[in-house]
Amino acid sequence: MDAIFEKFYLHALTATAVAQAAAKGANTPVILVPLGSHEDHGPHLPMGDYRLADRLAGQIAARAAHQGVNALVAPTVPYGVADYFATSPGAMALSPASFKAVLEDLLGGLIAQGFTRIVILNGHGGNVPVIHTVTLALKTSRDIIVPSFYLWKIARVIMERQLGGGAANRFGHGAEPLASLSLALRPGLSDFQPVPARAGGFELGLPVSGFGTVNFAGLPVDVPSQFHQAPDDAICAAAPLASAALGEAVAAELVAAAASFVVHFAKVTSAC
Repeated sequence: MDAIFEKFYLHALTATAVAQAAAKGANTPVILVPLGSHEDHGPHLPMGDYRLADRLAGQIAARAAHQGVNALVAPTVPYGVADYFATSPGAMALSPASFKAVLEDLLGGLIAQGFTRIVILNGHGGNVPVIHTVTLALKTSRDIIVPSFYLWKIARVIMERQLGGGAANRFGHGAEPLASLSLALRPGLSDFQPVPARAGGFELGLPVSGFGTVNFAGLPVDVPSQFHQAPDDAICAAAPLASAALGEAVAAELVAAAASFVVHFAKVTSAC
């Protein structure tokens, strides 16, 4: 974590300082809650994309502060909902029920302290349906809206726009946008060499065509499968093309977009 962003994290504050912030009523800080995962991202990327979410969160809070909005970053949740990658070596994940309970407890604790302005910075696709379930319950039961800014989904939109026609076949798990973002945000990584292709597996005598699908006469049929059964065409295509420069450009726009959303959110909730 960069030292210049340290002051925006809850872990850097005393309980007294947090209590003073909570006492500001309608002008309490926006609390950013980063979520991620610890799972396989191919032979070229280290596990733990939650570290990217954590680092981006500090930059987003700093950018929002520059625009006059006080935002604080909660500790990043490093374990995501178990999906296709939960069985990869070294992976650590939570069942949907466990993740739901964790998220309910964390958000509920912040709300009980007076922090009702919360934005989730999500960094894992498997978290999405559970986040929706938890935040919808908060809206219907307590009239509190907790939006979720899905970092990698929005980063893909940004990268596609930046690359234009050069974006085809570069996106996927372990590919873009995380490949270039990792080069930009994780110190020590160098440009990726071509990744050896891994053949896909079979289920029901049919080739696994993606995460959780098999190819049946050209049609995708959903089946339960695991990470090592899916072909890694996207990784092979994207890894040699990833670059720190592209990651830096996408990260800059991603931070700017997220901070602008936080500012908007702060304005529309200031009178609540």
